[in-house]
Amino acid sequence: MTKFGLDRLLADDQLQRDLGGRRVALLAHPASVTAGLVHALDALRAAGIPVASAFGPQHGLRGDKQDNMVESPDYHDPVHGIPVFSLYGAVRRPSAAMLETFDLLLVDLQDLGCRVYTFVTTLRYVLEAAAASGKAVWVLDRPNPIGRPVEGLLLRPGEESFVGAGPLPMRHGLTLGELGHWFRRTLGLDLDYRVVPLEGWRPEAAPGFGWPVGERSWVNPSPNAPNLAMARCYPGTVMLEGTTLSEGRGTTRPLELCGAPDLDPAALLDCMQRLAPAWLAGCRLRPCWFEPTFHKHAGQLCAGVQMHVDDPAYDHRHFRPWRLQALLFKALRTLCPDYPLWRDFPYEYEHDRLAIDVINGGAQLREWVDDPKAGAADLEVLAARDEAAWREARREVMLY
Repeated sequence: MTKFGLDRLLADDQLQRDLGGRRVALLAHPASVTAGLVHALDALRAAGIPVASAFGPQHGLRGDKQDNMVESPDYHDPVHGIPVFSLYGAVRRPSAAMLETFDLLLVDLQDLGCRVYTFVTTLRYVLEAAAASGKAVWVLDRPNPIGRPVEGLLLRPGEESFVGAGPLPMRHGLTLGELGHWFRRTLGLDLDYRVVPLEGWRPEAAPGFGWPVGERSWVNPSPNAPNLAMARCYPGTVMLEGTTLSEGRGTTRPLELCGAPDLDPAALLDCMQRLAPAWLAGCRLRPCWFEPTFHKHAGQLCAGVQMHVDDPAYDHRHFRPWRLQALLFKALRTLCPDYPLWRDFPYEYEHDRLAIDVINGGAQLREWVDDPKAGAADLEVLAARDEAAWREARREVMLY
């Protein structure tokens, strides 16, 4: 049975004594729950741990913002009467006044295992703030739900953003606690940092391959992360946020599908098969039609493709969503060279770069898609090199 960091802290008197009477704060979100589905703030206060303030990342502490890039305000928790500070609102780094409310910050965030998921950057920012102000940080570790695979290009120097906290690939294969160790070493941070580790986590075990299926309920860590299938697809489908194609927001299967009113799914799939058949492995692809109720193409019938990763055809070792989504872009560009694919709009506080470049940590993916002479082998060379470098770099921080 897998025990998460929060449950271990609540069950271990010694861990609680190690808090040492310090003023405690909590950084959490809706998926920060115990095995019995009690929210971390409620469970910690009920256990007598004096949480004096709380912080919410993107989408909020309890979950209050449905769409992407919508800020949350500060407020007072109506149950516990403590201040709740937003780290996705007026500020994204804790201010001096916020830091004055605690001595030790407990971080209990369910990550999705993808560099673009903003909780990774929020972790970096609180670690930097804690190091500068002499505060301690404990990460109550949770599983990486998509396990240990590594995929994608490393973020390039100078391309950092709120969806790019450092030179990580799109699929990093670490838990948040391990990422904290990596940030501490990479950035040279001097702080009191501790991980309350998982117990019994088996990231290679079927059927979850990272998520303990049958042991723990899935609670959305963000509103459009409704299930494990979405988490598996996300390192690829998140790139759709930088395009004119719908990523399925406004449907019941967000970030598992993509489409637009003017696509030909059969032609796309045929072209993908011709260009790089190996990149289609590990899942089932299905032509589909859907009508988003909000967001891109709202109220219009879209034709597209859905990735299915929740049946026996799913192959954890061979499914590579970043390559698969890149291949769909390449097929669309091959079939329709002038298709207005790249969406030009302010993305996660970045105004001078295309969103697709912000998401990928550089322009290489977009340039590959747009270059009619570039084939699958060219991207494979770039990605394989970066992936090998990351597998080696992450060894020193892996706890499991």
